[in-house]
Amino acid sequence: MSMFTLVGSPAAPVRPAPVPQPPVRNRVEEAPRVIASSRDELFSRAETLAWRLSADLGMPVRLAVTDNRSTMVSFRRGANVLQLRLHHMFLDAPEPVVRAVADYAGRGHRGAGGVLDDYIRGQQPRIRQFRRESDAELNPRGNCFDLQRLFDTVNRLYFQDGIQARIGWGRMPPRRRRKSIRLGVYDHQTREIRIHPALDRPEVPAFFVEFIVFHEMLHQLFPSTGRGGRRVHHPRAFREREKAFPHYGLALRWERENLGVLLRG
Repeated sequence: MSMFTLVGSPAAPVRPAPVPQPPVRNRVEEAPRVIASSRDELFSRAETLAWRLSADLGMPVRLAVTDNRSTMVSFRRGANVLQLRLHHMFLDAPEPVVRAVADYAGRGHRGAGGVLDDYIRGQQPRIRQFRRESDAELNPRGNCFDLQRLFDTVNRLYFQDGIQARIGWGRMPPRRRRKSIRLGVYDHQTREIRIHPALDRPEVPAFFVEFIVFHEMLHQLFPSTGRGGRRVHHPRAFREREKAFPHYGLALRWERENLGVLLRG
């Protein structure tokens, strides 16, 4: 589970001083959940860590800070950016450990993994031992569609793996006649996407479920805005980006033609 995500860009491809100050141009995106300390303190430490790593490696580092129970370090190396997920224990890691993170994730030096393993073993009390209640409630596997697989595909193809969220099927509501249906919802506080179980049926095409997942993921990039005393849930930038989905027109047409089926779902 991500606590927040940020991007550090190196000022120059040299090793920074032990306690550098992050440059203003670092782009920062804060997530709502903070556990170990005050929000501002954690955010500042994460920003500094991202900059230290990017300065060491000479390339931007997209850092996601997590509160995971099992995976403490994971990464994806691209041509121009390192996407890195670290447990919050690394926010106050000593310089040799930070250097080992850069060597292991950024340079592919497997020998640095031993330094990380030793550090993680010494930080066991900081690893959450129990699943949160919300963790157990969100199940991505349905009878027809695996939402996690769809999410990962959409994230890779259209967001360069930049969306940090959990996804799963919502609960089936009580059966009653209704005139509308909410096919998906994104919660900014928990960064969770829930998809209506009416879509988990063989007659629903995969491209339509993928479109709904894509739509909800866009909410993380384009939050609702206030205008004239009311909330705008789909601002212009959101709607323009949504049209970039390859099956946008086909998905809207399928929804119009099959709304009755979904309402009876």
